[in-house]
Order: sequence, then C-alpha cells, then structure tokens
Amino acid sequence: MADTTALIRPPAIAGTFYPGEPQALRAMIDQCFKTVPIKHAPPKALVAPHAGYIYSGPIAATAYASLAPVADTIKRVVLLGPSHRVAFEGLALSSAAAFRTPLGDIPIDRAACEAIAGLPGVQTLDAAHAEEHSLEVHLPFLQSVLDDFALVPIVVGRAPEAQVDAVLQALWGGEETLIVVSSDLSHYHDYATAQRKDSAASLAIETLDAGELGDDQACGRYPVKGLLARARALDLRATTLDQRNSGDTAGDKARVVGYGSYAFEYAGSARLPGDQRRYLGEIARASIKQGSGRTGPHDPNAEPKLHLRNVPRPLMSARASFVTVTLAGNLRGCVGSVTAHQALAVDVAASAYKAAFSDPRFPPVSQDEAARIGIGVSILSHLRPIAFSSEAELIDALNPDIDGVVLAHGEQRGLFLPQVWESLRDPDAFLRRLKEKVGLAPDFWSPKLQAFRFTTESFRV
Repeated sequence: MADTTALIRPPAIAGTFYPGEPQALRAMIDQCFKTVPIKHAPPKALVAPHAGYIYSGPIAATAYASLAPVADTIKRVVLLGPSHRVAFEGLALSSAAAFRTPLGDIPIDRAACEAIAGLPGVQTLDAAHAEEHSLEVHLPFLQSVLDDFALVPIVVGRAPEAQVDAVLQALWGGEETLIVVSSDLSHYHDYATAQRKDSAASLAIETLDAGELGDDQACGRYPVKGLLARARALDLRATTLDQRNSGDTAGDKARVVGYGSYAFEYAGSARLPGDQRRYLGEIARASIKQGSGRTGPHDPNAEPKLHLRNVPRPLMSARASFVTVTLAGNLRGCVGSVTAHQALAVDVAASAYKAAFSDPRFPPVSQDEAARIGIGVSILSHLRPIAFSSEAELIDALNPDIDGVVLAHGEQRGLFLPQVWESLRDPDAFLRRLKEKVGLAPDFWSPKLQAFRFTTESFRV
C-alpha cells in the first residue's frame, strides 16, 4: 500500500491563473495589495473570489489585507471552495500531506481532517482536488500574509447547508483558526445585469440570508450558505469589502464574471474604525440639520434627501441601526430599524431624521436645538430567537448589559436596546417595562409571546 502521508498535491494552475515563477508571483500579489482602498479589522471568516489574478486578484487582496495584524496568530486555515471539475455529493477531503505552490509547501492538518472524516457527507476524494482551482488560487495570498499555518482543504460538491455548517462547527476553533470560503459571483452576463445580480448576492450575504442567494448568483453557494448558517448561529456580522466584476478589472464589459470579498466578525465585539464612525456622525447631523430648517409639520414617513458621496465601502453594507438624540443629557428621540434592509450610511441618515422629527413621544427638534443635540448610533446585529416556554425561562435567558431584546405578540412588538439595562438592572423589571412598551400589561403572559435577542455596536458621534 502506498504511503499517503508522503503525497504532495502539486499546483495545477500555476502559470495560468497566476505566475508560476516565485518572484513574478510575489510581485503580482504585491501589486494587488497596493490597490486595496481600505483596511478592515481582522475577521474570523472571509469569502473571496477565485478567478485568475488579473481578473479577481485586487478583490481578493481586499480581503487578505485584513489579516496582517493577526499574521502570527492564525495557525490553521479551513479553506472551502466549489467543485468545478468533478461532480459529487457532499464534501471532499484530500489524502495529501501538503499542498504545493511556487511559494512553497503548505502542510495539511491531518488531525483536523480526521476529526471531520466521520461527519455526514464528508469523504476523501483526491480526484476532486487534483485540478480544482477554487482552493489553489487562495494559497499564494495566504502564504504572502500569514507567517506559518496548516491547511484544511475541502472541495464542496452538492452539499446541504446543514452538512457544511456541521463541518464548520467542528473546525471553528478560536483566534488560531481562519475560515475562508472561495466563491465568484454571477457568470457571463452583461455588465449592468451582473451588477444587479451581484448586489443582490452581496445583500444576501450581508443579511446572512442563505435563502436569497440564488443558484446563478455564486458558484460557491453551497459553502457560502453553510458559512451563513454558522454566522447566524454565532451572531457574526458580514461586511462587503469589495464588489466588482471582470469588466472593472480586465476591461471587457460585454460578458463578465462577478467578484466580491466579505469579512465576517463577531457582532458583539465588532468595531468600526474612528473615521467611519465620524462619517456616520456627519451624515446623521446633516440629516437633522436638513430637517430642522423646514417649516410646517413634518411628515412622519419623510426621509432626508442627502446625496451621499465617497461613502467608505463597509458603510454601504446592509445594517439595521437606531439613532438616539439627546439634549442636555435628556432623551429627545430614539428611532431606528430592526432588520437590515439598506446600506448602513443610508439607514443612519434615515434613523437620525426620524429620531429628531418623528418620535411620537417628543416634539420635532427645532433649528436652535439641532445645533446643541447629542447623537448616539447603535448598529444592530441580526435577530436571534430566544427559546422559552414560560416567563421565568425567558427572564433567566436574558443577558443583562449584552442583549438588546425585541418582544412580539401578534402584530404588537417593542424593542429595548442594550443601553436600557443601565436604568433597568433587574431582568424582571426589564421585561415588565418592555411589555408595557409593546402595549401589554406588565403581568401579561401568552404561549404566543415571542422574543428575539441582538447585540449592538454603540457609540456617540
């Protein structure tokens, strides 16, 4: 019997998708990194494209540039990509001991592979890896930014979301483990059609909505959907770092392939950089200033007509937000959206306007007050249902200072941001007051009552 531990999977696309000579390869990757417009906080997981470097290299670099601060921390990369050459059901491991590129050999984490070998749908299938490019194109980028790491390469065939999710759950690990999913977006449409389809795919990823990711929107949809399931379970938020197509990078716009780079981070600890927070503050104040100059009654459904320019790309990701307006430290308005449906920058502008002029508890902010108000922004994670069968179980399930809570009964619903815990420390009192906000009696109970939790990134601007 052959000694499989000595097998090296050789590069299959060196010299075609990327340069086969080490020096030329490093120079091309360096050039891709020079085009990165923004730096993002180090993510737990990435989705990045897998075309030839002249087409998708700059978009992939936008994702990999975020790893620089944790280059010495990441010791294992779980890399999943779709199968283009071999049709099969489930997920395929490799029997190789290492994967080779012109930049050297990457050892395979055999222990990790063995740990998932018994999971549903997982098999060892070297034929799926032999000529597959969806994993290989990422390896030189990883070698360029990480100091020393082992690889868990997984080619994904037709696999249910639950199978991919189970594999990711088993390999998720801590800060030593990076998850990378390889996927291009739409294929071979005209430029305008590709832009529409790819924007819809980005929205599905940003909102962690696998059901909205169509079959023709991402060739790596099977592993992407599995990642979205894990992100929902662990309260991650997804940010679009870059979204373009081959018409942007290679010139021909008649028949293009779409690409996107996405970063996933824990919503509870995610933090926008200072310049992006300041940008949100500026548009919130501009929105309120615009409204304060109006005469006559305000339309409660009106929104500001701001022409947003030079918006940082991460602030165009779909997010739900609440804006709190204060005057001399006292609440003057608080309005927002519960679920993500539009770009964060747009949502903050709309929420600020409504908080200042449409909160039914307060009169509209005057022009004089607009110059003196304080503004707080809360970026909400997605809603996660809380399981309970009694009021006592619900109270016990709440996490003070962490959970924002939505309470719903039929068409009635109300929300408390996590900041409310500052004045309502007792979970029982918290729930009673939230019931009142919903329009229910403090002692109301019904088996049809629903509750959802969320976290926020909150800051003053």
